[in-house]
Amino acid sequence: MTLESQAPVALVNITERAAEKAKALLEAREVPEGALRVFVAGGGCSGYQYGMAIARASEAGDIVLEQFGVRLVVDPESAQYLEGAEIDYVDDIMKSGFSIFNPNATKSCACGSSFQTEDGSGQPRSCC
Repeated sequence: MTLESQAPVALVNITERAAEKAKALLEAREVPEGALRVFVAGGGCSGYQYGMAIARASEAGDIVLEQFGVRLVVDPESAQYLEGAEIDYVDDIMKSGFSIFNPNATKSCACGSSFQTEDGSGQPRSCC
């Protein structure tokens, strides 16, 4: 009999490439000790939309993670929609910027910045 063990999955994972871009952004904004806040808000064209901001410090109740030398902060409300998500940085002919792969999204809009969950919650609004 063999036992398989899986490493615990972080709430949100960031790729090494995205971490390097986040560190450069924090340094350029003169907050090298800051963090990347990742959140979900209502109102995207599919229901919810992703957001990112620079956080100088965490707030009460925030979940704080550190990967590849970058701190990520997620509020508890957003955490339920981001569990298992991965942040990457894309730089190709069509798009340049942070991108989120979210296993909780059952529908996404073409722009990739909004999503809907299995329960259909969130109020969709037009992208245009």
